[in-house]
Amino acid sequence: MPPVFSEIFVPITWATGILVVLLGFIGGVLSGFIGSGGAFFMTPGMMNLGVSGVVSVGSNITHKFGKALVGARKHAQMGNVDKRLAMYLLATALVGIRLAVWINSLLFAKGDSHGAGKGAASDLYISAIFIGVLTFVAISMLRDALRPATEGQGPSRAITDFLGRFALKPIVKFPVSDVEVSLWVLLPVGLATGYLAGTIGVGGFVGVPAMIYIFGVPTAVAAGTELYLAIFMGAFGAINYAFEGYVDLRLTCLLFLGSLVGVYIGAYGVKVVSERYIRLSTGYIILICVLSRAIAVPVYLGELGWVRFDPVWNLWLNRGSTILLFAAGIGGAGAVLLQVARAHIERQRIQTTLLVRRPAVES
Repeated sequence: MPPVFSEIFVPITWATGILVVLLGFIGGVLSGFIGSGGAFFMTPGMMNLGVSGVVSVGSNITHKFGKALVGARKHAQMGNVDKRLAMYLLATALVGIRLAVWINSLLFAKGDSHGAGKGAASDLYISAIFIGVLTFVAISMLRDALRPATEGQGPSRAITDFLGRFALKPIVKFPVSDVEVSLWVLLPVGLATGYLAGTIGVGGFVGVPAMIYIFGVPTAVAAGTELYLAIFMGAFGAINYAFEGYVDLRLTCLLFLGSLVGVYIGAYGVKVVSERYIRLSTGYIILICVLSRAIAVPVYLGELGWVRFDPVWNLWLNRGSTILLFAAGIGGAGAVLLQVARAHIERQRIQTTLLVRRPAVES
């Protein structure tokens, strides 16, 4: 039976509700801007507001399903979705999600139901995976963005060519992506994508790079295929977390309220900002989010009794983590909004100039 709701769902005041909507809006802006689900900001953001990690992931993955449905449809219209590839990855991604939900649920159940340590084990586990994976992703992004640009340079095919030498059968052909990939390479990538999506709500940061650098899939097709895959992963993850009683629909709806507005602003920002700027800003934002989560780790260690310090530090650590996270999100979203505003003003200036000059030419 699912746990008693009052034991795992936080009370939502007006202040909490507004902050969750703000989380959704900032996450939506970043999502539309960088092509990710924004979970790297929203999941730790909810944890900073007192929501347990397992409920944060469950509620966010449910929210992610709706956004992926809209995004995948747009990519499909442009021919950027390889459904055959997505289905092969989905075969093991579902196993990865189920494994992640099982581990999170098992860890959350540890500790006294009414004690301070309730859920601390799962919070620590989610934070550790979050810090490890996102640190690697952020550093990789920054290294790629800061290296000298070479004209005509595309994604590296070093890994793709290396694996291609072995020709591990069976080899599966994907006409839409125009690649051939060994089944023994497809299966672990799908498993890792599903596991991370189910653990921290961030699967695209593994799925998209894997498709580009391991399979050799074109970037646009990789992004569209990942969104299509996210529909099924999101739905399956939502069902699994809901069955365990860890989906707070109040949080999901509040996230939607903010993200559906923010995602359109972020998507417009992509059109007016250079790709290098996007990668640089994304890398720095993710690193700050990682630092914010790292600051909260001692709190969970203290709740588990693994370290001992004055409980007053819990308040300061939580505040520091929250302030740093929102500073990263507001700063990143603010940069996007600034670029959008500049582009809009410039567009209006050009239109005004054309309207003024046209009558002069006609006369």
